[in-house]
Amino acid sequence: MKLWKRILAVAVVAAAAGVLLYFGIGSNRLAGLAEIPDNALISKPTINLWYTDEALGDYLGSVALDFSEEKNVRVIPKLVSGLEYLENINKDSLQTNTYPDLYIISNDSLEKASLSGLAGTIQDEAGVVTESNFSRPALEAVTYDGNLIGYPFYFETSALVYNKTYMEALALRSLEAEADALAGEEAMQALDENGEPLEDVAEGENPEQESFTADEARLQERIDSMIPSTIDNILTFADSYDAPEQVEAVFKWDVADIFYNYFFVGNYIDVGGPSGDNTQEIDIYNLDAIKCLLAYQELNQFFSIDPDEVDYDSVVREFIDGKLVFTVATTDIVAKIEEAKKNGEFPYEYGVTNVPNINEELQTKSLSVTNAVVVNGYSQKKDIANEFAAYLTVDRAQNLYERTGRMPAKKGVTFESPQAEAFGREYELSVPIPKMMATSNYWVQMEIAFTRIWSGEGVSDTLKALSEKIMTQVTGEPFEEEFIEEPAEETAGEDYAGEEE
Repeated sequence: MKLWKRILAVAVVAAAAGVLLYFGIGSNRLAGLAEIPDNALISKPTINLWYTDEALGDYLGSVALDFSEEKNVRVIPKLVSGLEYLENINKDSLQTNTYPDLYIISNDSLEKASLSGLAGTIQDEAGVVTESNFSRPALEAVTYDGNLIGYPFYFETSALVYNKTYMEALALRSLEAEADALAGEEAMQALDENGEPLEDVAEGENPEQESFTADEARLQERIDSMIPSTIDNILTFADSYDAPEQVEAVFKWDVADIFYNYFFVGNYIDVGGPSGDNTQEIDIYNLDAIKCLLAYQELNQFFSIDPDEVDYDSVVREFIDGKLVFTVATTDIVAKIEEAKKNGEFPYEYGVTNVPNINEELQTKSLSVTNAVVVNGYSQKKDIANEFAAYLTVDRAQNLYERTGRMPAKKGVTFESPQAEAFGREYELSVPIPKMMATSNYWVQMEIAFTRIWSGEGVSDTLKALSEKIMTQVTGEPFEEEFIEEPAEETAGEDYAGEEE
């Protein structure tokens, strides 16, 4: 699903389900609840937790039960529709007694929540929402107007995913070629001036050459050195790579979705400052961003990808089928690949690393979305709600990924899969999605701009028009940017010989 559609819908994952109660579904301990007298629960303070992501159901129910046992507090998680999510929270908060005391929401909606009175400064008595537990993007994501208004829970970002089996085969050939060259040099040194062996070889003696092997550490070192750190590296790789028959593209990603494209400009475009909440800090149209998008546009001639035909799911499928060497993917790809491995559909090894820079000059930065636990500003039980939010996002973060497939925002969580852990490293470098309501349509417009640029329209003109549109709606007055000339054309990946077949 396109990023802007996700934003507009907030998190439309349960529209058909309506409003359902989830309290530890799948937990064996639930059977015991039926044996507890009704009046035993009445004495417990009760708080309500709303969420929209169905994958969280069992996990939240389990955590709620544990918290209830430890603190003698009843927590009721409730799965609700993502449609008009904040509107329904606000309505219930004003008109009923069944409103949520806390809820889970993506960080791009936090300004709306704050201005509606549904979010305020957290009561972090234990001091858990700090740099010791959370990285910069996580803290910036839950900061509004200088205050922490949520507890970072889990995130989504993109990274470079590669077929490690292909890279290992290439590394092995490289090491073998070096070994052959060295053996050739040693053989030449063993000849006299007439080209005869310096040592006599017994008649009939013809020692067989041993098959080449490389120790694991040396092989891994060579693989690591071959992982591209720039887009230019990928182009050079594509030029020299003797691809297996099943490989259809060296590099392919969803160019139709801004979430997988934004890393090209993420380091040079500023929408709202570090916390994404300041309308005075908007810088969309600048020379570095133009350079980045010129490089992006040039990639179309090397990796011919039709934005009208490509989509994320099909790209992931092609990677699983062994048709791609590199792709840009979000955290969900790990679960999809592992499931394919279990089913015998993925006979390869794979790796995850940071998205590459464009070149030595232009750096990249991925976009990230952080889902936060927010205490309702209308709650009458803020102390308990804050305590549970800290418990959920810090104390119980270790098992979040294994139970739900969602990547915890908390630092220091260990994973069985090193590939999953790699997304955490990318998250620490990412730029959080802004939370300003005034720029909510920025993503739609940016996605349109990227598509036009990919199709060959003028980079400076397109980016200038985008900036003027956004600045006009932010300032409420007509806004005009001073035109920036595009720099002289430079060939991306100068060593690249031609278009990928």
